[in-house]
Amino acid sequence: MSKEKGNKLIANNKKAYYDYFIEETYEAGVALAGTEVKSVRLGHCSIKEAFIGIDNGEIFIHHMNISPYEKGNIFNKDPLRKRKLLLHKYEIDKLAGSQKVKGYTIVPLKVYIRDGLVKMEIGLAKGKKLYDKRQEIAKKDMKREAEKDFKIRNLG
Repeated sequence: MSKEKGNKLIANNKKAYYDYFIEETYEAGVALAGTEVKSVRLGHCSIKEAFIGIDNGEIFIHHMNISPYEKGNIFNKDPLRKRKLLLHKYEIDKLAGSQKVKGYTIVPLKVYIRDGLVKMEIGLAKGKKLYDKRQEIAKKDMKREAEKDFKIRNLG
């Protein structure tokens, strides 16, 4: 768990940046039960298989895994239940309109705690093709090689 700008990062979805071009990002609150918040504070949260859907003007995250709180009892909720995201109505309408365009989807990017509240960064994304992914891998390899050569030249 790292800290960035006073936020405590809980979960990060690196695969989303590999599979999608992220065009816009939004910060949404997450409606959680009490024991779920305690579990998230301990870092027991995963958004690897999670996806976001819009139903009747409300936005939900599905398959976000929050492990049951160990000290909880009957108040523990289902770890994979769908949870409501808290956004302004105009933001939800904008996302819903963009999602209808072919190739766009909404993906969860990060879960973090800001000022004691559990927040999620979501992104409006367009899927990458296989050749886009190959180009990205090639760029990373070239950058790594350049850094390696620079390091060798400066140390030698």
